[in-house]
Amino acid sequence: MSSSPIRLAVDFGASGGRVLAGRILSNSIELEEVYRFSNGGISAGKRLLWNVLGLWQETMKGLSLAAKKYGDSIQSIGVDTWGVDYVLLDSLQDFVGPCYHYRDQRTTGMLERAFEYIPRKDIFAETGIQFMEINTAYQLLAMRLENSVQLDIADRFLMMPDVFHWLLSGELSNERTNASTTQLFNTTTGDWSKKILESLIIPPPLFAKPSDPGTRLGTIQKSVRELTGIRAADVILPPTHDTAAAVLAIPADQFAPEKPEWCYISSGTWSLMGVEVPRPYINDVCMNLNFTNEAGVGGSTRLLKNIAGLWVFQQCREQWVREGRTYDWDHLVDIAGKSAPLRSLIDPDHKDFVAPANMPEAIRSYCKRTGQQVPETDAAVARCTLESLAMRYRLCLGWLEQLTGCTKKMIHIVGGGTQNKLLCQMTADVCQRTVIAGPVEATALGNIAMQAIGAGELADFTAVRAKIRQSDEIAVYEPKNAAAWEEAYQRFLKLINND
Repeated sequence: MSSSPIRLAVDFGASGGRVLAGRILSNSIELEEVYRFSNGGISAGKRLLWNVLGLWQETMKGLSLAAKKYGDSIQSIGVDTWGVDYVLLDSLQDFVGPCYHYRDQRTTGMLERAFEYIPRKDIFAETGIQFMEINTAYQLLAMRLENSVQLDIADRFLMMPDVFHWLLSGELSNERTNASTTQLFNTTTGDWSKKILESLIIPPPLFAKPSDPGTRLGTIQKSVRELTGIRAADVILPPTHDTAAAVLAIPADQFAPEKPEWCYISSGTWSLMGVEVPRPYINDVCMNLNFTNEAGVGGSTRLLKNIAGLWVFQQCREQWVREGRTYDWDHLVDIAGKSAPLRSLIDPDHKDFVAPANMPEAIRSYCKRTGQQVPETDAAVARCTLESLAMRYRLCLGWLEQLTGCTKKMIHIVGGGTQNKLLCQMTADVCQRTVIAGPVEATALGNIAMQAIGAGELADFTAVRAKIRQSDEIAVYEPKNAAAWEEAYQRFLKLINND
């Protein structure tokens, strides 16, 4: 890497984490992976938990390796994670209980229980956030309804990235982009919703006024310096929600326009499809379509929808591996590409595909039940999953255009899903839009870029996107075969409307 300052991104996902080093160059952002480690839920008694202390140990290992490699060139560190999950601290800044996993079963049925305390419409008017039982609001309500003493003992509420920024710097903070995922945050005022907190009997003093991405919290603590060998580095808040970081790294030539002519898909196990706009869309159409208004950088709003993403495709591969057919990803995409097109379709967001014991069999059962050709081969099943996901993107595109009142001329895809060239082409074909795919490492790039803006090394978001547009990772897919895809999409609509 060149001699310019090193900035470290700690990037946590639900199945793994990484420490990456980045530099700002004259015409790009250089990125290098330093350390990778696994993550996942841990079953303990009746609970599903995150191993926060284990993740902190892994982070220290990664920072130690970075210190050995880059020495005094390291100038800042920032952490991004998924949303909704949290830790409680007491007045001595000790942990109050464990960190619950968003898939823990205690939130089952909590949406309807919440509406007994505050109407659904009032929650959406305050937050603009889609309704999911995993949201922080319903996790905290579950604690209250279980008569957990943890909320009474607690003095501070920290979301996952806030925990790591506190351990790094000693400073307690709540960062805005992740706070907005809780359904406790007023997207219009930019602060916590007192109305919802009081309605759900959650103590408002637990929450600090949210800090903006780019805020410098301070330098790393002495204990961190001693454990890692990093002599001095600033802790600078990135967009701590991983999707917010990824959206910053989209190689668009606009920032939060009034009438966005492009949309994005942050593609991985989940797909987050949306637009970057200057203000939230708080209206009945948005609520009824269950879109969400999450905070972005620079006061922007990420108007988006969660889609099941590559989950179904990935779970098919997991089943085939269990059966002894160890396909690598490239081979699986290759055989799917050679399979007959547009034969069988599923709704990736259907409850049948949330967590079946055998995903390929669940797909075959769905196709049989809906009167379609049943995909018998692994290749046909794989193709079905990818074509169906592309169909879901087309449906979401229509909703986005309805919500914003303007046509989207292109679709930006970022994240790991950009490596699936077949899916990128399918998306262009069914949506009949140009697809611009890349960068793969959008989340880490957005993390590093925001640190650089906070430190004054980069001027603004436009400068970030200008550098990323020059990346050789960016690929363009033009739409083809319009008539065949349109006919299949109409079949898809009938399928999901009748099922």
